[in-house]
Amino acid sequence: MTDLLKKPRRIALGCEGSANKLGIGIILHENDTSTVLSNIRHTFVSPPGTGFLPRDTAAHHRSFFVRIALQALRVANITIPDIDCICYTRGPGMGAPLTSVAIAARTLSLLWNKPLVGVNHCVGHIEMGRAITGASHPVVLYVSGGNTQVIAYAEQRYRIFGEALDIAVGNCLDRFARTLEISNDPAPGYNIEQLAKQGGRILLDLPYAVKGMDCSFSGILTRADELAAHMKSGGKGPDGEAFTPADLCFSLQETIFAMLVEITERAMAHVGSSQVLIVGGVGCNERLQEMMGTMAAERGGSVYATDERFCIDNGIMIAHAGLLAYETGFQTPIEESTCTQRFRTDEVLVKWRK
Repeated sequence: MTDLLKKPRRIALGCEGSANKLGIGIILHENDTSTVLSNIRHTFVSPPGTGFLPRDTAAHHRSFFVRIALQALRVANITIPDIDCICYTRGPGMGAPLTSVAIAARTLSLLWNKPLVGVNHCVGHIEMGRAITGASHPVVLYVSGGNTQVIAYAEQRYRIFGEALDIAVGNCLDRFARTLEISNDPAPGYNIEQLAKQGGRILLDLPYAVKGMDCSFSGILTRADELAAHMKSGGKGPDGEAFTPADLCFSLQETIFAMLVEITERAMAHVGSSQVLIVGGVGCNERLQEMMGTMAAERGGSVYATDERFCIDNGIMIAHAGLLAYETGFQTPIEESTCTQRFRTDEVLVKWRK
């Protein structure tokens, strides 16, 4: 990473649990390099047609935390004295899962006598994406189950240029997967992506809701749900032909991804950047990467993205962002080690960047 100055060898353990994925990762910073020592994750999977409830998700995180932490230590091949700080997701996210992991991280901090560092989940995604891809000054498209933001860095803040006005793009996909009763294993959005690859014969008309630099996805979801009900009752498409769940998934993806490409391109023009970095769970989607790549190439730019190890919520991104903050002198006192469901990306002072 180009922004890291020469620093002593430091190791952080990161704990992530803002939604249905419990992740614990261990990272090493030495001089100007970052090395992933371990990145262990376990997912709470609810039955098809359902979402994950906060209380059930929190119970999952409590049940698996100790074994995942021990596995992360074994894979990293380190001992407790090697660790410099414990990092945890302070927010944003679901209240009960966040709390369960914050309590566990606080316990490790007290048990092992290590400093505690609260981390913004969104900043964790951004910094991990930058570290893995080498993107220097990108416009960031952050797309996940709980967040949709177009972001650019300026004056030690990650500034939000545009965002979802209602539900996040990942939440839109997840809820439509429930409508179609698609499996949640390994993830509903992934299974919609696979179904969409079988579609393409029909592009169904869905609302296109871009408002300045912002997007709205609730109306699109409502219309997609209506079309799904029409399909299940034997209804036909506008051309008189029957349509399939694959056609619905294809049409939904094409519409919402076109919206994301539009607002990202506008941000690129505004800040004069030729790079796009896609982070968050939806960033794994190959069709989104392809559409964004086409736009960037037309502007003489490029797209940066990571695979599912780093796009999907994970502990290593919390360890990395937390250690960057810790190296500037930041720590979270135990009495202030709370968590919050609402924690804006632009609230964080990014002292580690020039």
